[in-house]
Amino acid sequence: MLYEMTGTVKLVKDTQTFNSGFTKREFVITTEDERYPQEIAFACIRDGCALLDDVHAGERLRVSFSIRGREYQGRHFVNLECFKFERLDATAAGAGDDYFPDDEPPLDDSMPF
Repeated sequence: MLYEMTGTVKLVKDTQTFNSGFTKREFVITTEDERYPQEIAFACIRDGCALLDDVHAGERLRVSFSIRGREYQGRHFVNLECFKFERLDATAAGAGDDYFPDDEPPLDDSMPF
């Protein structure tokens, strides 16, 4: 199932590379649609990490994402995996950036996130 959320970028983190070679990059948006705005963290994986190079705090985005969950050492984790985002500011360069992964990332016990 796919979801969308609109908000303002609060921060973009550096790319993380794990021992397995898997890479991810997280960013946080502050929602606009709610009475009490929320700060929501998303992750781009592998080649999608580079899409965030031109994204800066203060930009408005419409993020398309999927929800991914898994168990690791008896604990359960949920990740919001961004596969597409659209810049909502008319002056922003590269409006409509897309990232569609070819396949799912390898989820193994060596990944701590």
